[in-house]
Amino acid sequence: MKKVLIINGHQYYEGFAEGKLTQEFIKKADEFFLSNGFEVKHTVIDKGYDPAEELEKLAWADAVVFQYPVYWMSVPWITKKYIDEVFSGGVGKVTYESDGRSREDASKKYGSGGLLKNKKYMLSLTYNCPKSEFDNKEGFFEGLSLDEANFAVHKVFQFCGMEQAKTYAIFDVYKGSLALDEELAKFENTLKDNFL
Repeated sequence: MKKVLIINGHQYYEGFAEGKLTQEFIKKADEFFLSNGFEVKHTVIDKGYDPAEELEKLAWADAVVFQYPVYWMSVPWITKKYIDEVFSGGVGKVTYESDGRSREDASKKYGSGGLLKNKKYMLSLTYNCPKSEFDNKEGFFEGLSLDEANFAVHKVFQFCGMEQAKTYAIFDVYKGSLALDEELAKFENTLKDNFL
């Protein structure tokens, strides 16, 4: 597994969400992969993309690192548009053959028709909320774990046959006392666990 696609799912908002933190994590991921002998390709959704070219990248990659800020409990809207256009555009060719079910074989289950098998994906998320809101029945997410709160995004990749790697997230990004070097070290350790 030596070919990685890093997808920057950030959406720019002047003065509020300019993408600098997202870029720090992408820079660290680049350094990590290149220093460990990986080939790396990039997509920056906010800069525009060609769906056919994105499908070529997905077919090429052994792994995908999907870096994005969580906006309103999900991906930014342009990133959802990317998913809809690119993943849907790969039906029968790159992303999935069918939903997996078969009239001839009732044992074939929904969600088993993915064509991106033997590939991994990793979510790397930036959150404004504190970490304490997860795995906490009294918290905003009502006891859900980080991965459970991002269930829909995980299912996009899993529908296409990909295997989940450990998720990374940074929390409280607007609190003003962000220990970025410490967080980047944690991020790098997650990359090591997932890809070395």
